[in-house]
Amino acid sequence: MLPSCAFSVCHVFVLVLCLSSAEDIDWTKNDHSSFYYGTFPAGFSWGAGSSAYQTEGAWDKDGKGLSIWDVFSHKKGKIQQNDTGDSSCEGYHKVKDDVSLMKELKLNHYRFSISWPRLIPTGIKSDHINEKGIQYYDGLIDQLLESKITPVVTLYHWDLPQVLQEKYGGWQNISLVNHFNEFANLCFERFGNRVKYWMTFNNPWSVAVEGYETGEHAPGLRLRGTGAYRAAHHIIKAHAKVWHTYDTQWRAKQKGLVGISLSGDWGEPVDMSNQKDIEAAERYVQFYLGWFATPIFHGDYPQVMKDFIGRKSVQQGLGTSRLPTFSTQEKSYIKGTCDFLGIGHFTTRYITQKNNPSGRSSSSYFTDRDLAELVDPRWPDPGSEWLYSVPWGFRRLLNFVKTQYGNPMIYVTENGVSEKMLCTELCDDWRIQYYKDYINEMLKAIKDGVNVKGYTAWSLLDKFEWDEGYSERFGLYYVDFRNKNKPRYPKASVQFYKRVISSNGFPNQREVENWRRKAIETCSSSNQLLAAARRKSKEHAEMPKVWPVHDEV
Repeated sequence: MLPSCAFSVCHVFVLVLCLSSAEDIDWTKNDHSSFYYGTFPAGFSWGAGSSAYQTEGAWDKDGKGLSIWDVFSHKKGKIQQNDTGDSSCEGYHKVKDDVSLMKELKLNHYRFSISWPRLIPTGIKSDHINEKGIQYYDGLIDQLLESKITPVVTLYHWDLPQVLQEKYGGWQNISLVNHFNEFANLCFERFGNRVKYWMTFNNPWSVAVEGYETGEHAPGLRLRGTGAYRAAHHIIKAHAKVWHTYDTQWRAKQKGLVGISLSGDWGEPVDMSNQKDIEAAERYVQFYLGWFATPIFHGDYPQVMKDFIGRKSVQQGLGTSRLPTFSTQEKSYIKGTCDFLGIGHFTTRYITQKNNPSGRSSSSYFTDRDLAELVDPRWPDPGSEWLYSVPWGFRRLLNFVKTQYGNPMIYVTENGVSEKMLCTELCDDWRIQYYKDYINEMLKAIKDGVNVKGYTAWSLLDKFEWDEGYSERFGLYYVDFRNKNKPRYPKASVQFYKRVISSNGFPNQREVENWRRKAIETCSSSNQLLAAARRKSKEHAEMPKVWPVHDEV
């Protein structure tokens, strides 16, 4: 049962239909609801994740420069409740505490990002390198290694130095390719002797679309129909350049791997007997994951993107496509720049064909796709109005990656579910259900032959959720944001995930059901601790203020 406060009232699209026609795809014949008991391959890596702006706080401490998110979140009306990441979880000051939580969970790896403006305040290396920022990440990496936890580092998790936004227009400008490469090279130089897993970008789809098309995210630009494509083009080039820098300068000595973390929802045809719906569903995935993965694995954009955006550009009277092109030399330079593929995945949509108008005023990334997204009202929706629990879509997506991109080595870099902030219930049974089902679909995908090597639960802690502020919580650990010390409390999902890790999967039905029961039992004592702390802080806040009286001499 979900707590009543966890249900979202907003469903943008609702689809009520008989789902039998969409039950099977050639490569997945299992029933959607069947559970597979079994364990993961030996050496499978279990982790949890975070990002710098969402958890560190200390936004202006120890020489850190401004990021676009510092500036964006300080503008009234951009973030729910006008929240900011100024202090967030105070992760910058709580490294030891958080590493001890990871040890408690028995994590094999921890995924975090390095804040570019914390290392290079202006984003321009020749201006200044902030040694205090280097020291902070040195300390985090060393503590992880001492605890036998592998650091997995993201170089860009959205917090672009503000100076680069003001000076060049951010990712709209090709000059960012070189600046990002210099930042990455600094990280390889200072941390690469200890860090062996690097990701250049996290979810560049969001950077491009929400940063430069819809303006929901920093830097908040609305360059409809062009901004997202241009930003993505430069991000892909920047990724390739960093991969080549590592490959030529560092790989032989450091023996690490460089990949990218791409997000992708699965798109399932509404009607599996309708060719138009099948094509629309494939288009949905190609415009999402394929936009970045296809150039990196095959050297150019998906053909369907080139066709649709090119045709619509012509209909709008434009001389060239709004989708930029790679030169022959660039295609060969970009192709193959991926040692492993990070996959972030949360949810699924039903997709149907929909012809959008192609006038110049209506051009946008979304209308270019000619499709409609739908959801089934029976899908659980615990927190985010966009995040429905549809576990079988995860297996579909992983198999798609296998067939499209030559079965690359995959690390799942983000997977998890949120609840609304007003719920202070630590017995998160719905999160246990989500993790159990999604991890199981990943296990089935491995059985299908997909080369998945590791899994990262998203996220270790409740944290700043971008434009949603603190109104949504993804954490395994609850953070009391009202308390200035930001104490952490384990949710029931901590106990469940810990047992999945210890058993490397799902040994048998009785044991897995027992884990769940015990997890729910233990969280009631955490609930009592949290309630007591809340009462105490409330009483403290209500005490009359007494000022000291100084006797006059």
